[in-house]
Amino acid sequence: MQYRKDGRSQNSLSILGLGCMRLPRNTKGQDDLGKAEKLIVEAIDKGVNYFDTAYLYGKSEEILGSALEKSGKRSQVYVATKLPHILCKAQADFDRYFNEQLGRLKTDYIDYYLIHNLSSMDSFERLRSWGLEEWLAGKKAEGKIKQVGFSFHGTQQCFLEMLNSYDWDFCQIQYNYMDENYQAGRKGLQRAHELGLPVVIMEPLFGGKLATGLPKQAEKLLKEAGGTRTPAAWALNWLWDQPEVTVVLSGMGTSEQLQENVKTAAEASVGMLSAGEQATITSVIDVFRSSYKVDCSGCNYCMPCPQGINIPGCFAAYNTRYVTGYISGITLYVTSAITSSPGKKAGPDSCVECGACEKLCPQHIPIINELKQAKRVLQPFYINAALWVFMKMRGE
Repeated sequence: MQYRKDGRSQNSLSILGLGCMRLPRNTKGQDDLGKAEKLIVEAIDKGVNYFDTAYLYGKSEEILGSALEKSGKRSQVYVATKLPHILCKAQADFDRYFNEQLGRLKTDYIDYYLIHNLSSMDSFERLRSWGLEEWLAGKKAEGKIKQVGFSFHGTQQCFLEMLNSYDWDFCQIQYNYMDENYQAGRKGLQRAHELGLPVVIMEPLFGGKLATGLPKQAEKLLKEAGGTRTPAAWALNWLWDQPEVTVVLSGMGTSEQLQENVKTAAEASVGMLSAGEQATITSVIDVFRSSYKVDCSGCNYCMPCPQGINIPGCFAAYNTRYVTGYISGITLYVTSAITSSPGKKAGPDSCVECGACEKLCPQHIPIINELKQAKRVLQPFYINAALWVFMKMRGE
């Protein structure tokens, strides 16, 4: 494993971090505690020392805490988690959630504490009015929080303003070769680096699409240019090629994915991509853009939908229809529909345009309008008829 220095704390952070939002699940879609704990310990043994979780990631904090306690490896790693400020209504809530997080993680301090999804100055000013800065200063003085940062899903201009709004220790941004000029973008990455902030990268594979969801023509371009290098390795190398990137988070769900990414990290270096390889990635971006209809990363922040619509599932099927073909798209759509909550359809025709999803989407996707487009493609009359029969068979 290779490490890059956090200039603020002088910590040496593994360039590959484990993002704990998508830990292993069983066939029923539930967290698989045994597999998740085993994966966490294996990651540590392979040199990964940065683990990112959040209060809002289901049982993620509890699983990470259990794995670290059982293995006795807490002192070997840096734990990053996040304040769920959207649930807070006063300063007292900061302590309430923070103390609960310490209990979940079975620790008495957090190495890297983020304000979760801080994407507007209005939201930051609201937290300031509740005494956030004083609260953070107190926790740092007590040694309960070592480094303070924020994760971001807003506009580039807002990100640049946010950098100057507080004496941050680090930041976390969505960044990959499809998002080079989106949200914070390369300009934001470089500005944070100029200020001496370590930058943690989330969604490096755009929700896995840059690893397993590329159009066939894009896969062909990468194979011709890179031989045995996998699509995932291309995406990760594009990031590690840049000196401003400190840690790249990957939501690895299997030992095989971990081993592949660790191998890629071991061989990575700044400036490793040639001009020809950079040109290949530019061509892949063009193919991707022409094939995908909705830039949904499948983060699930929009869920649950009050009407039971599987929004990420619908968009995945909608995109698949244009990337790999009509049958593949419809098959994925039906699969999403029949695995939705009992008594509710997952189809876009159930949308009542309440707008709850659009308020939560970090990609700022016009979900209501895109669901209308998905409905046109995914719900011809015979698919609706088949779903109606299925629902009847389930007694719904």
